[in-house]
Amino acid sequence: MPSFRVATLAASYEAIVERGCLARHSQWIPPRAGKVFLVTTEDVWKLHGGSIRADEVLFFPGGEARKRMEEVERLAEEMIEAGGDRSSVVIAFGGGIVNDVGGFLAAIFMRGVPVIQIPTTLLAQVDAAIGGKTGVNLVSGKNLVGSFHPPLAVLIDPDLLATLPDREYRSGLYEIIKCGVIRDADLFRLFDERSAAVLARQPAVVDRIIADAVRIKAEVVSADEREGDLRRILNFGHTVGHALEAETRYEKFLHGEAVAFGMRAAARLAERAAGLPADQREAIERVVNRYGPIPSLSGISARHLAARLKADKKTVQGNVHFVLPPRIGEVKIVSGIDEKVVLECIEAALA
Repeated sequence: MPSFRVATLAASYEAIVERGCLARHSQWIPPRAGKVFLVTTEDVWKLHGGSIRADEVLFFPGGEARKRMEEVERLAEEMIEAGGDRSSVVIAFGGGIVNDVGGFLAAIFMRGVPVIQIPTTLLAQVDAAIGGKTGVNLVSGKNLVGSFHPPLAVLIDPDLLATLPDREYRSGLYEIIKCGVIRDADLFRLFDERSAAVLARQPAVVDRIIADAVRIKAEVVSADEREGDLRRILNFGHTVGHALEAETRYEKFLHGEAVAFGMRAAARLAERAAGLPADQREAIERVVNRYGPIPSLSGISARHLAARLKADKKTVQGNVHFVLPPRIGEVKIVSGIDEKVVLECIEAALA
């Protein structure tokens, strides 16, 4: 299976997509490394811990609500107590939250130690583990404290998805659908035409969609590491999606589910403000809905979501920037949209 190079000014590393690559993880640990610290959750450890070489295991409780600075501080204290120093290596082994937290821990421990990302969920394999973005949440919003910290490598083993619950699998599919909308119309078409194979997790199809998503993210990150105009296209669906997560205190929706809602709202906005044809807006909504369901949106206030947009990382001097497709396979950054239009599109997505 393929390997994709992420090459930036800060670092160059491989994102390996290969069934069984977990068993070879030790070859990416530097020969003169000190203690190896594995950051994971208890459930991932019970399922796959026997496959990982590490000197110390640090357990993160999991969940967006625990993705906070106090947890990072606790993990860092445990590293010190176990003899961690500047020669230490961190392995982040889990879903997207673990990859974000483990990467951030590595970025700030002793002012930075190496990290290897081994994502165990589909969402993390195609998104969180690639690109060097790490961080934690504030009450005000998602990922507002963080650092860019490229890993030594990203090891993506599709075999790990065999134990992934159906809801988590579907959550990851939304991030891949996003990749199709922003940059690959053929990938989007696959989701539209081969939903039965995708939902049945047929290996050839799963391997194809993961590889396509990783290729897209590697291309974008290599061209724009620190979220300039190009990398911002990866945030399609995330502006409103992050607002939904914050509004529900990160307790009701998986990240991909929130992005699915955000894509529905963004498709409506794109039709109003970016020239997206109505039939393509309908196609985006059709494909997103096909891979549901997402939890009930009952009781969610469109006005509250709209108000939260100003806390998004893509908001500059109070001006909200949206990633919107003028057509499937292409997106652009649009700002200055009338707040009334934004509210109407969020209301339509909630309906």
